[in-house]
Amino acid sequence: MEFSELKSLNSCTESEVVSVLEKFITSYSQVFSFPDLDVQLKKECVEAILRWLKKPQIAPKTSIACLQAFRIISRDKTNMQSLTNENALSTLIMVAGIQHYAQQDVDDMAVTISTDDQSVIVEAQKCLCNVIFNSIEAQRYCCKSGCVDGVVQRLKTYGDPDVQFDVKFFDMRILFLLTALPACVETRPKVRYELHGFTYLMEVLDLTLRDAENQEKGLTDQQVELCAEILKILFNLTISMEKKSVDEEEEAHFMRLVSILHDLLMSTIMSKDKQEDLQSHIINLLINIPADFYEELLTPMVDDDKGIDNKDIEYDGKNMEAIHVILEFLDHRLRTATKNVKENLAPILHCLCEACRHNRAIRKYCRLKVLPPLRGEVKRLPEEGDTLRNKLCKLLTSPVTEVKDLVAHFLFILCKENVSRMVKYTGYGNCAGLLAQFGLLKLGDSGQRKGDYSSNSEDSETEEYAELKDRVNPVTGRWEADKPDPMAGMTDEQKEYEANQLLNTIDKLQRQGVIQPCRVGEDGRPVAMEHVLELLEGQGGAEGGTVEQDED
Repeated sequence: MEFSELKSLNSCTESEVVSVLEKFITSYSQVFSFPDLDVQLKKECVEAILRWLKKPQIAPKTSIACLQAFRIISRDKTNMQSLTNENALSTLIMVAGIQHYAQQDVDDMAVTISTDDQSVIVEAQKCLCNVIFNSIEAQRYCCKSGCVDGVVQRLKTYGDPDVQFDVKFFDMRILFLLTALPACVETRPKVRYELHGFTYLMEVLDLTLRDAENQEKGLTDQQVELCAEILKILFNLTISMEKKSVDEEEEAHFMRLVSILHDLLMSTIMSKDKQEDLQSHIINLLINIPADFYEELLTPMVDDDKGIDNKDIEYDGKNMEAIHVILEFLDHRLRTATKNVKENLAPILHCLCEACRHNRAIRKYCRLKVLPPLRGEVKRLPEEGDTLRNKLCKLLTSPVTEVKDLVAHFLFILCKENVSRMVKYTGYGNCAGLLAQFGLLKLGDSGQRKGDYSSNSEDSETEEYAELKDRVNPVTGRWEADKPDPMAGMTDEQKEYEANQLLNTIDKLQRQGVIQPCRVGEDGRPVAMEHVLELLEGQGGAEGGTVEQDED
């Protein structure tokens, strides 16, 4: 079928319109661009479709065919003027039922539910998603035309079982686009404060959780997809928020939101494929929330909990199951994230850093799970093995800088920023980059950065480690058997010769630009040396810090 045949819609009966459009849809269902299409022809065809859409009392089948044809045309990002003018966008907003809700009072708790055919509404929503995503003009128009207002108002109807999933899902997709795209940044405070969207979105999450609880089967794929879209919108609404100045209303919102996120983490999900996606969105949103509210992730142990094996989830009288789920999610990502390492690991590491830095119970629980007291495993390198500690230590030398730094910060926080303890668990070679970054290569007498950490701690050194620690190489972090002295039997002249050979080799490599020898400066950071003989100066300048008890 030729594209130009759509012009005939102006002179067709309704049944003929459906026939023409169905042929068009079949012919172009897999076409995503129209590079040779004349701009004027495209405009005339789109106007013909819109003319039919605006006619009252046409059959749902006709409306759906018109919208499906419009959606195919809207895939092409070029020459979108005819698809994004006021006539086209206002028609789509009307057919999608959004205009109906935008006209109702924002402060009314109840709204009049639209009786339009929901299949038609969904097709119009899909068209809106396309044009909003592809056109800045459409984004600007929808931000100012009541589109956002209508979508937020329709949130009030989601408790009605007659409202179909697709209507809810594509509403959320539209709202996500209108709060995410750069041209729509001003809609974030409007949705959050003026339209009370923050509250309504949380209520939909709460309602979805209650529905799943009543089903006694867990969250369905559709419910997970809806929750994921809502979490993405909440992420947009909180991304530019000032974390340090939270008023009473925001405090109440965040406490409730983190409590809901706790319930989502604990929820049963019917499809395991969807579980990782949902957990990822939860972690992303937690990053935006002030860390003081992470306490809501913890709940007191109740009688029901005490009847089960709770060694993995109880700490200091609190139910740490949500934190346990996050650590398991981290472990899963460490096992499977061979590609997109930054995208897969950075958010969860960032979240755990914030949680452990600001919440003592979370930090001590994570320390117990990630850095348990060392025993016989000290005979292996810290990066060798299958525990969380081993996997994280392996990433301390990752070429992905952001991941490497986040892992180092996370482990350092678990060690209460104590250098001796960090070296004990990771080896000096693995954590040297972090120590250089913080200026801790020269410890002096402190051995610990200043941090807001508790001091009432207990020694956690095991008998197995105590027996082995004298032979632990601090550079590798591994126990090593006694080795023969390589200079045994050498005369002083031979030793001097070998030393000169070593200096000459270092000097040669430095002059060739292969290596850059450094010394530890007064600020505890590495300072490049101009000549290799500087290695001989101030040999006692980088004293190690005093070894403190390994406590938590």
